[in-house]
Amino acid sequence: MIALIAQYGLLLVFLNVLAAQAGVPVPAVPTLVVAGALAAGGRLSLAGIVAAALAGSLIGDLAWYLAGRRYGAGVMRTLCRISLSPDSCVKQSELRFQRWRGQVLLVAKFVPGLSLLAPPLVGAMGLPPRNFVLLDGLGALLWAGVSLALGYAFAGEVDRVLDAVAHAGTATVEVGAALLVAYVLVRWWRRERLLRSLRMARIGVEELARAIAAGHAPVVIDVRSTVARQLDDRVIPDALLAEIDGVVQVVEAIPIDRELVVYCNCPNEVSAAYAAQALMARGYRRVRPLRGGLDAWDAAGYTVHRLAEAGAGQGVDDSAPTAA
Repeated sequence: MIALIAQYGLLLVFLNVLAAQAGVPVPAVPTLVVAGALAAGGRLSLAGIVAAALAGSLIGDLAWYLAGRRYGAGVMRTLCRISLSPDSCVKQSELRFQRWRGQVLLVAKFVPGLSLLAPPLVGAMGLPPRNFVLLDGLGALLWAGVSLALGYAFAGEVDRVLDAVAHAGTATVEVGAALLVAYVLVRWWRRERLLRSLRMARIGVEELARAIAAGHAPVVIDVRSTVARQLDDRVIPDALLAEIDGVVQVVEAIPIDRELVVYCNCPNEVSAAYAAQALMARGYRRVRPLRGGLDAWDAAGYTVHRLAEAGAGQGVDDSAPTAA
């Protein structure tokens, strides 16, 4: 095993890092740690390992960055639909971007999930290509450098672990595969349990449109984050703007018996369901998430406003929508 890594080490490092940054669920840190240990023994070039890791990381990240620039928030939503943590996938990335802006690339690779989402996010937010390459390259060097330094510093211990793995034979591979399957199953079970806990009555876009047209408009609340609205400035006409943590304060002046409809643009309407739960805990009983969220409303042909338009999010009235 060690001979194989020593012979094809640079190529393996490049391919492993490239695959990890492309979204394939293969960890790259163990490979970098082993490569660092081999560099300590003179069996691999340390400069070559750094170059291979940097190249793999930049190529993978650049592809997602360009996708974000072209397709915007849709890229993150697609990634989070297949994620085992759809409830926090986009939200956590947006919160970190809101705090760090482009500098989030310096730490993204140290945060599970953020590593894949940060490049398309900063691309969608318009970070210039030169800044992206600089910040992402520095982040990749820092991330790879920490892993390589660990391998270099603990080369003796890494060699002993590799020897033990080699002597254990196929049993080690089987145990590793079983642990990986168990990990995926646990994450899937947690995802399903979360989604079951958030199941509640939804309102369809047609029912909402009929209610508005009939003059019985509920209060419509957009609970997307600020960054999400910057990425996608569509909004349902007359919707109130509120983030999940502040939705209760936004509706304080609304009578407790008023019907509320909350929407987002996230997988499984998870954010809308969280907001609905918070409002119901406050005493509002007629609260429903919008099935399909903003995309479903727009796809059905109903009017959407842009946040730059006057009056968007300024209040609630009973005006009816018009089909686009």
